[in-house]
Amino acid sequence: MASWDELVDSTLATLAGKNLLFMQRLITLPPPVPPSRTFAGPGPWDRPTVEIRLDGASTQEWLALNGLVSEEGDEVDRKVVLFSGNDYIGLATHPAVLEAAAKAAQGPGMGPRSSSLIFGYTTYHKLAEESLADLLKMEDCLLCPTGYAANTSVMSAIGSIISLSATGRNAAQDERIAIFSDAWNHASIIDGIRLAERQQEAVAFVYKHCDMSHLESLLSGCSMAKKVVVTDSLFSMDGDFAPLPELVKLRSKYGFLLVVDDAHGTFLCGENGGGIPEMFGCEDGIDICVGSLSKGGGCQGGFIACSIRWKKLIISRGRPFMFSSALPLPIIASLLAAIHVSKKEGWRRSLVWDHVKYFASLTKLNITSPIIPIIVGTEEAVLKAHRHLHRSGFLVIPIRPPVVPANSCRLRVSLSSAHTSDDIKRLVDALSPWLPTCASASRL
Repeated sequence: MASWDELVDSTLATLAGKNLLFMQRLITLPPPVPPSRTFAGPGPWDRPTVEIRLDGASTQEWLALNGLVSEEGDEVDRKVVLFSGNDYIGLATHPAVLEAAAKAAQGPGMGPRSSSLIFGYTTYHKLAEESLADLLKMEDCLLCPTGYAANTSVMSAIGSIISLSATGRNAAQDERIAIFSDAWNHASIIDGIRLAERQQEAVAFVYKHCDMSHLESLLSGCSMAKKVVVTDSLFSMDGDFAPLPELVKLRSKYGFLLVVDDAHGTFLCGENGGGIPEMFGCEDGIDICVGSLSKGGGCQGGFIACSIRWKKLIISRGRPFMFSSALPLPIIASLLAAIHVSKKEGWRRSLVWDHVKYFASLTKLNITSPIIPIIVGTEEAVLKAHRHLHRSGFLVIPIRPPVVPANSCRLRVSLSSAHTSDDIKRLVDALSPWLPTCASASRL
C-alpha cells in the first residue's frame, strides 16, 4: 500500500490539475499586543467562570419539560456553583484574555465576515495557527469555526481521496477507506464518518471502547488497504483516557492513519498544555490532532493540527471548513492571549489535578481526570438527583439516553481551577446519597 503521505500528495496533484486546489489569501493587520499581565495564583476574576445565577422561570420550564412538578422556591432566581462546564483552567474570564478581545473589537472590529477561502483569513488567524502548531508539536494547523466542524472537515477530506480517484463511478468496497472508530467517540466524529459512508467513500468499523485486542482483530481481518483509526483522547461522558501509546504501536504495525480528538485535553494536559499526546509522550505518533478552543482554551472554535500536505487537502476538500465564515478577530485575539496565559500560568493545570486528587480522596472513587461521572441509574433517579443538587446550590447536568445507554444515567461533574476546595467538599456532601451506587457501578 502506498503511504498516506503519497496518497495525499497524489490527491493534491489531482486537485491542482483540475484547478481545485484552494488556498487562503492573507489580509495583513497590525499585530495584536501580547498580554502584559499574568498571575501567580487564582484571583477574583476566576470566580465568574463557575459561580452563576440561574433564572427561576427558566428552571420551572426545564422541570416541567422533564416531568417534574414545580415546588415552592423553584421560581426564585438562584446563585449556584457550576460543576458541568468545560472551562477547565479558568481562562474565559482571565483579564488578559478579556483585554485582548476588547482591544480587537475596538480596533479592527469583528474582522472580514467571510469564509477563510474568500477574504476571512488574516495575520491574526495565521499567528494563532502557528502558535497552536507549536504548542502541539505539529507541522501546521488549521482553525475551524467549531470543534464539530473540525472533525467533520477531517473526515470529509479523508473521504475525498477516494471520490477523486474513482471519478465517474462508485468506488468498489475494497477501494474505500476503512475507518475504525472507538464505540464511545464524540458525535462529531460519528457524523463525519457517516458523511463519508453516505458518499460511498468509507466503510466504518466500530471497536469496543478502548479495547485494543478487539481493534487489532478488526485491523488484521480487514483486507482494505487504506485504514484510519480515530478516537477521542479523553472521553467526555466517562472521563477515561484512550490508550494512545498502544494505538501508536498498532499504527507502526498496520500503517493506519491515526486521528485523535483532543478536545478535552488541549491546554489541560501535559506539562506545557500540549494535551494528552504530550502527557503520554507520543506526539510523534499522531497524524492528525483535532481539538476545541471552547474548553481548556476558554474561547471558541476548533482546530486541526496536522502536516502541511494534510492542511492543503482539508482547505480544499473539508466542506464544513470551506463553507463556514472565519472566526471573528476578537475571538482570535482572545485565543492568542489564552495560549500565552496557559504557558505562563502552569499552576492552573496543577490546581485542576490537585482537585481531582481531593475529589477522589473524599469519595474513594477511582477517577483519573477532571471529568467525573456519578452513575445514578434511571432517568427518574438522575433528574431527582439533579434537582437535589440544584437546591443545594450546584448545577450538575443530568446525562440521559441517547447520550448514554439506558439505566446508566449520570451526573456529569467537571472540575475547574476556578473551583475551591470548599466547593468540592460541599458538592461531595450533597452527592453523598448517590456515591455508594456510583462506587458499585465503577467496579463493574
